[in-house]
Amino acid sequence: MLVVLVGVGGMAGTYARYRLGGAIHARVGPAFPWGTLSVNVVGSFVLGLLLPVLGAHGPLTSIRALLAVGFLGAFTTFSSFAYETGMLITAGERARAGAYVAASLGLGLVSLIAGLILGRAIL
Repeated sequence: MLVVLVGVGGMAGTYARYRLGGAIHARVGPAFPWGTLSVNVVGSFVLGLLLPVLGAHGPLTSIRALLAVGFLGAFTTFSSFAYETGMLITAGERARAGAYVAASLGLGLVSLIAGLILGRAIL
């Protein structure tokens, strides 16, 4: 049953990433990977928010499999982050690549911590 939950969550997360990332890309253009950055920052925040809540309510293995592993695992994307960073570097856009890496790591960590703080506060 857990495998099915991870799969269902993964399908939903992949679709959500495709829609949100695509909408952001269409709105702001291809000069900077704002779509991937956005989904990774949002995913980090939601994971930070979700894990304390799940932890406080016992081992909710099925919900963790559906949301944390399935949905958020598919929604966030390290491979796209690595690819887009590599493309910026090979295009000679080293400053943009550096800004993207710094923003992804920095905002991802800040978002995760903000989610953890909020998740613990609502308990």
